[in-house]
Amino acid sequence: MLDEAEAATYCGSEGQVLLRKAPEGIARNGKKYYIHTFGCQMNMADSERMAGVLESAGYECSGEAGEADVLIFNTCSIREKAEQKVYSALGKQAKRKRDRVGDLKIVVAGCVAQQEGQTLLRRVPELDIVMGPQFANRITDLLEQANDAQVCATEQVAVEEDITTPRRESNITAWVNVIYGCNEKCTYCVVPYTRGAEQSRKPEDIRREMAALGEAGYKEVTLLGQNIDADLPGTAADASGRRAWTFTDLLRYVHDVPGIERIRFATSHPRYFTDRLVRACAELPKLCEFFHIPFQSGDNDILREMKRGYSHERYRAIIDNIRRYMPDASISGDAIVGFPGETEEQYLATERLVREVGFDRVNTAAYSPRPNTPAAEWDNQVADLIKQDRLNRLNAVVMEVATERSQRFAGRTLEVLVEGPNPRNPRQACGRIRHNKLVYFDGDGAALRGQLVAVEVGECNAFSLFGRMVDRLPSRAAAPGTVLVGV
Repeated sequence: MLDEAEAATYCGSEGQVLLRKAPEGIARNGKKYYIHTFGCQMNMADSERMAGVLESAGYECSGEAGEADVLIFNTCSIREKAEQKVYSALGKQAKRKRDRVGDLKIVVAGCVAQQEGQTLLRRVPELDIVMGPQFANRITDLLEQANDAQVCATEQVAVEEDITTPRRESNITAWVNVIYGCNEKCTYCVVPYTRGAEQSRKPEDIRREMAALGEAGYKEVTLLGQNIDADLPGTAADASGRRAWTFTDLLRYVHDVPGIERIRFATSHPRYFTDRLVRACAELPKLCEFFHIPFQSGDNDILREMKRGYSHERYRAIIDNIRRYMPDASISGDAIVGFPGETEEQYLATERLVREVGFDRVNTAAYSPRPNTPAAEWDNQVADLIKQDRLNRLNAVVMEVATERSQRFAGRTLEVLVEGPNPRNPRQACGRIRHNKLVYFDGDGAALRGQLVAVEVGECNAFSLFGRMVDRLPSRAAAPGTVLVGV
């Protein structure tokens, strides 16, 4: 369950349209692009990279599909509902192309494209390009190829290092990729088939990108990966066989980048969430007190069938350890109900885990069979009506727990990074606390954008806070030291 203001970025929603002014200093080619993104933060980051490549080539962003020369649908296949929304949008645009005089390119990118490939081209012959997420940095090359014939780019290739500045959706916060792809083999998940094997970026390239963001005035960075706490590449020079870098080492390495006030990361896999990582987050002041760690189920037999690689006891131990070092930390997770063979008792174990952990939010979903996944072929599928009933019940529990957890902020004065005006009330500003909750307060959001302010919290609901600004805060000084590997 997500805050209403953030629902557009959630898998299965209506998606989000990229809309920004043209950058200065780049010659225009007279053409416009339109990007409609469905799905997760990884897709949002991919869309930003495609926008950056296109704008470097002279394209201008359009928020209206009818004005664009290039239409890009960056897709999500993690659930069937999200996939069907893409086909619905494609049908409307395919008719436009048939009726239009002039050149129009329609591109399907992302996970549906990777999954369907040539099938998608046959199903929607008006398409020009079908491309997997690994081709985000090559969009202009593919558009040139599409002048001669339809293009299907779904082969697994090495992800190119970012060679152009991504066109950021925000000028305050930014995504920075750490690891592409996924090596896990969860029996329900299509991501390893659509995003390929893990490919880690070099630590120095990650730091260089963050430094450029700090110089450009960005205040907050979210480091991204499907399993971001998995290992980074390379082995130690001493031939010991140990890893030269871990994600914990990376956090210490990038922590002192000037200009960056806050650092977050997502998504963490419980199997790799170590005590060293928890201690680093507690010690490094720029690391926010927010952790997104999917748990999927509260029943060990279901977790075993999912091939998640941990027990609910192990998950609880991770959360207990986080709260031992950071008692006020916010925890979010993901949960699936109605996995094949799930009994009522096993479902109730998930409810219990939500209550026992005290989640600040949980992204919930009913199990959706996906192509190329083992669980889709099992004969013990749970009926749709039962899945929907369990989803409704779990959502009610999540709302209850999140509302109760949120009350701890009432009466406190909290640091808020202002993101801009409240889109529903221009007399209010909105921003985010370190715990990743949105805060709304009276003020000039445009003038305060990018500033750290102190807000005294009054009303608290499950996913948002409301208060009054009491002060402007100074920027956080860069932490001392540079590389603290191996601590």
